[in-house]
Amino acid sequence: MKEDVKSGGAEENEEEVVEKIDYVFKVVVVGDSAVGKTQILSRFAKNEFCFDSKSTIGVEFQTRTVTIQGKLIKAQIWDTAGQERYRAITSAYYRGALGAMLVYDITKRQSFDHVARWVEDLRAHADSSIVIMLIGNKADLTDSRAVPTEDAVEFAEEQGLFFSETSALNGDNVESAFIRLLEEVHGMMVSKKALGYCNEGKTRAEAEGDVLMLKGSRINVILGDELEMSELKKASSCSSC
Repeated sequence: MKEDVKSGGAEENEEEVVEKIDYVFKVVVVGDSAVGKTQILSRFAKNEFCFDSKSTIGVEFQTRTVTIQGKLIKAQIWDTAGQERYRAITSAYYRGALGAMLVYDITKRQSFDHVARWVEDLRAHADSSIVIMLIGNKADLTDSRAVPTEDAVEFAEEQGLFFSETSALNGDNVESAFIRLLEEVHGMMVSKKALGYCNEGKTRAEAEGDVLMLKGSRINVILGDELEMSELKKASSCSSC
């Protein structure tokens, strides 16, 4: 009897937590093999780093719940394999993604040279308006840098991406990069839906109230055209701290 009561209470608590979640955002982590995608996700989701990590086979995912502007957001983050032979499989998981972390290794120029193709894949198989954060990982290996920060900043500006350099090893900028991505997805989604409702004659408050009823649904958002160089430079400079 005690076990049944305890089990029932746990289920009730779990349901209560689920009901409190305001949004569920699907995010994909993409990029060449061995750039640190799994390590970045592990650092953000569990604050862990595995020194004997192996290449991802197919697709895996983890979740983390965060609070943004007073709203509880569950990020469902999909870690995709970077090997070419898995490309057709992983691209199928892009559908419904509202955000993406596009990762390259700052010590491997080739991984950066391939980011343009990854952007094309994301916009072809996900949604053309998906919010993309370009990530230069392994920023702690400064002596082995092969990709100047300026090259990444220029590419991000041309493509309308957000940018940051991170270190999954010591955690530098990992948290802030993910949070920034989720903030942009949340802000763009709410703004677009609120604007749509306002055009139907509702006040902004009423519109935003209606938006909150769309819990966990897929909503296409528009990525802002503006990409301030000051923010990009600030993000890149923080990685050297």
